Amino acid sequence: MSGESVSKDPKDALSKGPQDTPRAADDLVVLSGVNKHFGALHVLQDIDLTITRGEVVVVIGPSGSGKSTLCRTINRLESIDSGTITIDGKPLPQEGKELARLRSDVGMVFQSFNLFSHKTVLENVMLGQIKVRKTEKKAAEEKARALLDRVGVGTQADKYPAQLSGGQQQRVAIARALAMDPKVMLFDEPTSALDPEMINEVLEVMQQLARDGMTMVVVTHEMGFARSAANRVVFMADGKIVEQASPEEFFSNPRSDRAKDFLSKILHH
Repeated sequence: MSGESVSKDPKDALSKGPQDTPRAADDLVVLSGVNKHFGALHVLQDIDLTITRGEVVVVIGPSGSGKSTLCRTINRLESIDSGTITIDGKPLPQEGKELARLRSDVGMVFQSFNLFSHKTVLENVMLGQIKVRKTEKKAAEEKARALLDRVGVGTQADKYPAQLSGGQQQRVAIARALAMDPKVMLFDEPTSALDPEMINEVLEVMQQLARDGMTMVVVTHEMGFARSAANRVVFMADGKIVEQASPEEFFSNPRSDRAKDFLSKILHH
């Protein structure tokens, strides 16, 4: 069967089979030989990882394996000791205006919501558009309201973050990142600080983003999300990428003993 079969899902069309290696032009995030130390601790060890446009990559692994550090290096919240990282063909800037511009191209959603408590939900989503993208205020408000509707919190626009549940605040944080029209969205354990009943409302928004073709790197413990939304699962342990595969392959037939051990501990309940 040819690689041109019609797909209902935009990200399916971009997921890679072994027979259709993506063109370099489709490589959006490329990490090559990346190393990072925290003192004597070697937290990222020779990381090579390429993420293509429209791909959803879920990074899993035990605590302390380097997952969050990997995520944070992609928009230079953490500097690296050696190796290279490029976004859309350009190396990560060191600092200044170029770095601010890069960060607006790389949306980031954290465990904690990091919303400005003294600004309304609407103002939180408008702020980056006005300050960084130099969007006119009326246009920024229209876009912010549309995005808040998209993530299901449009009726909360005039409230302050403290008046919202954790799940609602995290959805506002996603809307705020989307408002910058990012090329890629990074999620660093976006549901780990939430009460269990709020996790699904955030994951549903992320599932929809995946279906819409957003390029995403997601560090998470939510294996259901990894199974259903990922094009590729990257398994990390001890600062290294141990293996990577499609979700079906990884969860049904992990190749490394380290991954088998990890899955046996988390999938038995």
